[in-house]
Amino acid sequence: MRAPNATTDRPTSPTIRRLAPNAAVAAIAAAAATCQPAPQAGGTAAGDPAAAAPAQLRIEVTHDAALHDGPLTGRLYTVFAPSDDPEPRIAGYNSARQRNGEVPFFSADVEQAAPGDAMVIDAGADGYPYRRLGGLPAGDYWVQAILHVYTEYERADGHTIWAPQDQWEGQRWAFSPGNYFSEARRVRIDPASDDVISFELTGEIPPIEVPADTEWVKRIRIQSEILSEWWGHPMYLGAVVLLPRGFDENPDMRYPLVIEEGHFTLDPVFGFTTEPPSGEALFSQMRREAGGMRESGYDFAQAWMGDDFPRVVAVILQHPTPYFDDSYGLNSANNGPYGDAIHEELIPYIEENFRLIGEPYARVMTGGSTGGWISLAKMLHYPTYYGGTWTYYPDPIDFRRYQLVNIYEDESAFIVPGSVPGAPERMFQRTVEGQPVGSNRQISQLEVAQGSRGRGAGQLDAWHAAYGPTDEDGYPKRLWDLDTGIIDREVAHYMRDNGYDLRHYAEENWSRIGPDLVGKIRIYNPEMDHFYLPYAVYLMEEFLESTTDPYYAGEFIHGAPMKGHGWSPFTNAELVRQMAAHVADNAPEGASTAWMEGR
Repeated sequence: MRAPNATTDRPTSPTIRRLAPNAAVAAIAAAAATCQPAPQAGGTAAGDPAAAAPAQLRIEVTHDAALHDGPLTGRLYTVFAPSDDPEPRIAGYNSARQRNGEVPFFSADVEQAAPGDAMVIDAGADGYPYRRLGGLPAGDYWVQAILHVYTEYERADGHTIWAPQDQWEGQRWAFSPGNYFSEARRVRIDPASDDVISFELTGEIPPIEVPADTEWVKRIRIQSEILSEWWGHPMYLGAVVLLPRGFDENPDMRYPLVIEEGHFTLDPVFGFTTEPPSGEALFSQMRREAGGMRESGYDFAQAWMGDDFPRVVAVILQHPTPYFDDSYGLNSANNGPYGDAIHEELIPYIEENFRLIGEPYARVMTGGSTGGWISLAKMLHYPTYYGGTWTYYPDPIDFRRYQLVNIYEDESAFIVPGSVPGAPERMFQRTVEGQPVGSNRQISQLEVAQGSRGRGAGQLDAWHAAYGPTDEDGYPKRLWDLDTGIIDREVAHYMRDNGYDLRHYAEENWSRIGPDLVGKIRIYNPEMDHFYLPYAVYLMEEFLESTTDPYYAGEFIHGAPMKGHGWSPFTNAELVRQMAAHVADNAPEGASTAWMEGR
């Protein structure tokens, strides 16, 4: 069945019917019980003047057996956009990723909905930026429904759960192949009305089109036996591989491995492209790199392909989970044995198939943000496997500074200890000038709206899945209640005691791991990081600089004022040159460094 095109398939009149009187009474009662606005910083309503009005509107979504002949389980989203370009599902997803609330959406779990059964969005549905449907201003919207389909997993830990299987799109519900969506229609919305608006799922998102390989860029995808056994379902790992100049012409040469850790992507490492940027792409590149020295992907490619550039193989690893677009690189109670799978299956596969040296001194890592945490975590937990890390603006690496929260002492992730009533709440995000732009309460509300039980692929729930324990039903147990902000100290201590608080892990295990880490740790820290990440870095630096027997002998560089998330003191080409020189300097006697000399 052809998926509707929002730019050409114009809407028909929406199907609206009236609730029966008894149904209207029930809807009003449910709304009165559940329709409360989400407070902003300071405890005021989140720009939600209509939130107090009871929502009686009901949106019903069905599917036909011709689309899917059987029951469906997943998360149903309805998106309310100002236009149909892009489609509301895409606009809503992008707005959620940017956390700007410009495109409201509401969602609810669906369990075993048979063809013809109504899947419902009503007063009880979760939403963002309006927590409940009653907060949505009345008006004309382009509305679209999409069902994020869940998979049943019978895991080796004894739990059976339902969660979204990544389809090689990086856990993006608006783009995940196999998800079903309705046409987009322009609808007059009045949440206080007793209208029932009906939609039918008629389109299915097609498989991801993986870019074709080139002379320089290769893509691999393998089924992981380790993960498939644990999840009770086929699970996959992959990589985007960037080959050096002369790779095919020098079949006897072996190369070091440079790993850029980070989020799921099908794009090459460091943005490598042989196409010069132009127009909006150039503007976006300049805007993205305003905080540091990173060059465009085209400029990096010119250096990479040059005669004087060290010849290494550089990769981005792909390890999406049912909870997020990457696993954070370690074994965990919720994600399963991703650390084992990466180190015992994926990296050996890459080294065997792309003529790599395959020794610890010749494996080096870098990464920023999530990738920064991964690169440092893997360095600490696998100190004899890697030769070094160049870590940028990592996610929290000391949980006494989980951004601005001390998870071991604070009672709430929302309220600043000792603050007076009405004081600003804890922030999640700021500008480089220090202007707050989003609070922990607001991002917690967004995560609730994106999915229950940690299944929305949001940042907080990604951390819960990677660091925390499971609940009694096998889903991630959250560090704090997303409605109240109250911190679960048991979860906090689990995260610390199982090695995810990296500063604590390093300090507790230094006598064992320290000798294998000397000279291997470099961390680059922008002082005005948008996500309040520098403070944990300072605590890690304090510990590492205090080390003796052995001294860590690494490097910390802190950004100049007004440098934010994404800052780097080097271009990517300079970074790779540094990493290559480090590998060459640490090569054992007699090992070839012809790859470094450009021969």
